[in-house]
Amino acid sequence: MGGSIAAIGMGLVVIGAGIGIGNIGAKAMEAISRQPEAVNDIRSNMILMAALIEGAALIAIVFAYLVA
Repeated sequence: MGGSIAAIGMGLVVIGAGIGIGNIGAKAMEAISRQPEAVNDIRSNMILMAALIEGAALIAIVFAYLVA
């Protein structure tokens, strides 16, 4: 039973990370279209935030695997 709950948790982590990174990309494109001269700052912030979300998701997946 614990393994299936951990698998559900891992799936939710992946879905949440995908939604978060998708929102970051969408908002970054919207910001770039509103202010094209700030493209480099927006892009670097977008990549940094996506990497932080990926790191948090990876830690959550490893933690769920270890708990199971």
